[in-house]
Amino acid sequence: MRVKVCGMTLPEQVNALEEMGVDLAGFIFYPKSPRYMGLKIAPDKMKKIGGRIGKVGVFVNETYENIMKTVEDYRLDMVQLHGDESERFCDKLSDYVTVIKAFRLGINDPIEWVARPYNEYADMFMFDTLGVGYGGTGKKLDINILMDKQIDKLFLLSGGVEPGDVAKLKEFANEPVAKKLFAVDLGNKFEVVAGVKDINMIESFVNELRK
Repeated sequence: MRVKVCGMTLPEQVNALEEMGVDLAGFIFYPKSPRYMGLKIAPDKMKKIGGRIGKVGVFVNETYENIMKTVEDYRLDMVQLHGDESERFCDKLSDYVTVIKAFRLGINDPIEWVARPYNEYADMFMFDTLGVGYGGTGKKLDINILMDKQIDKLFLLSGGVEPGDVAKLKEFANEPVAKKLFAVDLGNKFEVVAGVKDINMIESFVNELRK
């Protein structure tokens, strides 16, 4: 199972993630986020980070022009859209970069109905928890709400993933709904403070997940 760690702000920690085999690192370009990294990692420094780890830029209702400039300046491999971006907006971006469209889910949300309009226009989906405002909430996503669904697009599983969730994630990965599971997304449950990760905790999680 692939692993993405989101909210990175320190180049040395991104390099440590790459060394332990983490697949994707997320960088938040949403100024209202406590993990906003626009002023913490300069583009030139970003270009020197890692070589194999995928770099994902996280945006919320940003303009097409600003996203494309950021993709070029920071050499991003993917963009993750966490706002109210339209299908057409995703389609336009996907001509140039891999697009992950995030959906914030409540208990009774009709997941297939919410995601279906984006099937042809986003490359992947992310399922996260509904909360106040935009971006990750750290709230626990009840993966049971996905169990009887038909998801025909590669997707990432987010929403308050914790160090003790390995067994539950392995069990979920064997369910029919998880046939398109692309990666699990780790966020603030693996932090010392906002934007600073507990690298040892992440390494233990990754090792246990991949046993």
